[in-house]
Amino acid sequence: MEKFNYKKSAEILSLSASLTDFTYKKHCHEEYALGVTLRGIQQYNLDGSLQSSHKNGVMLFNPEQTHDGNAYDKGGIDYVMLYIKPTLMLEILRKKELRFATPILYDDKLAQCILALNHAIQNGKEESLCSELLFTLVHLVSNTEIVTDRRTNNKFLKKAKEMMYCSLDHVLKLDDLCTEFGLSKYQFIREFKTHTGISPYQFFLNCKVERAKQSIERTKDIYAAVVDCGFVDLTHLNRHFKSVFGITAHEYRSQL
Repeated sequence: MEKFNYKKSAEILSLSASLTDFTYKKHCHEEYALGVTLRGIQQYNLDGSLQSSHKNGVMLFNPEQTHDGNAYDKGGIDYVMLYIKPTLMLEILRKKELRFATPILYDDKLAQCILALNHAIQNGKEESLCSELLFTLVHLVSNTEIVTDRRTNNKFLKKAKEMMYCSLDHVLKLDDLCTEFGLSKYQFIREFKTHTGISPYQFFLNCKVERAKQSIERTKDIYAAVVDCGFVDLTHLNRHFKSVFGITAHEYRSQL
């Protein structure tokens, strides 16, 4: 049986999951994601290569890093994941940007730190405790070899994303994007996918789902999220929401 339990504290979203047949579609998150595989083998495609996280593997995702996900076999997997906003990372690290160069580590101390914070959030511990555990976790991960210099921003990608972010309550206006960059439709799709590993439509839809999640967290109103994020109806939102988060928007709201 598939289980996805979401809890939030101190601006950190915690997931405790168990799955067998469920498969995540290709997507990305605005946050950093740090997780631990507890049982089985979790597989996912990341930056064009297949990754396999075995028991006690620490999984590390940068913001907007495209990936999918599934269990290696019918035995299924259990895992936890923490989603941490980049602004929180910058605040804790005094504006030092963190980038993960290695997607999977086997580090017992780091794994235990992630599990401690996940356990505290899932069990409704005080926000002050969760904040202190996050502080410890961020400094621990920043002292490993996975910290690298900030990558050079791609002007094309930055501008394209900004235009998409400004129209999330509508449909994707691919013609406007092509005109802005002086590219044909297929040139733009190829250029965008080369830089992100995901098509413009997939990225745009993923952003709409992320904004809907934020709207639900803020207002607890799933129907407002449907309208604000330009979905046709609740069924439309639920279908895409589940492909990214494993549960429907309604189920997510009930867990907050």
